[in-house]
Amino acid sequence: MRFGAIIIGAEILSGKRQDKHFGKAIEMLGERGLQLAWCQHLGDDPDLITAAFRRTFAGEDVVFSFGGIGATPDDHTRAAAARAAGVPLKLHPQAEAEIRARFENDPKQVTPQRLMMGEFPEGADIIPNPYNRIPGFSLRHHHFLPGFPEMAWPMLAWVLDTHYRDAFAPGRVGESSIIVRGAGESQLIELMNQCLTRHPGIKVFSLPRLEPDRHIELGVRGDPREVATAIMVLKQGVSALGFPWTDPA
Repeated sequence: MRFGAIIIGAEILSGKRQDKHFGKAIEMLGERGLQLAWCQHLGDDPDLITAAFRRTFAGEDVVFSFGGIGATPDDHTRAAAARAAGVPLKLHPQAEAEIRARFENDPKQVTPQRLMMGEFPEGADIIPNPYNRIPGFSLRHHHFLPGFPEMAWPMLAWVLDTHYRDAFAPGRVGESSIIVRGAGESQLIELMNQCLTRHPGIKVFSLPRLEPDRHIELGVRGDPREVATAIMVLKQGVSALGFPWTDPA
């Protein structure tokens, strides 16, 4: 099972706001022994958003979409998801009930504009919003969340804990690395391929650093049962090549 994220908002791409969802999604998945496989940032372009969802609906990845589910003219996510899925938008009865309950002390606040926020693609299920009761929605293997972190993150936790608990594997992903000095990446490629051949269940990574001193962080990530052995392949191989290495600080 792979997990991806789509983060929507022109304000992020323009630099007016800094994206916080990417790092938080990595953190929340990691706490459950899961990993984020990919992430895409999109502006408020209906055609672009629709094309992205059409592509991801055709795949099998679990997708978390952040932003654009409100009712203002620049919120296109709900309509784009419906177009991509080939279904109409409809007022979801549970979403309507949640919105009405949110304003039960002042029913006049339940305006057509507010009810629009409960119009989801036909066949969707709601995602409860503990912050203000304006729900998000799930459609197929996609989960649509607000752009506001204080709403989106508890809702993301609910989705993970409700729908994907069987996939949890805390501690499943291990990582180990060394700091190599005096080598260029090209000089380590053969060693990295040898490590992958011997340990196909892990991934090898190489992260060059230029400051404060030039070096390469060389490491492995994957099944903890293989990581300990795979990092030894790299350590021994680097030493055999004549380059000094140390453990990370």
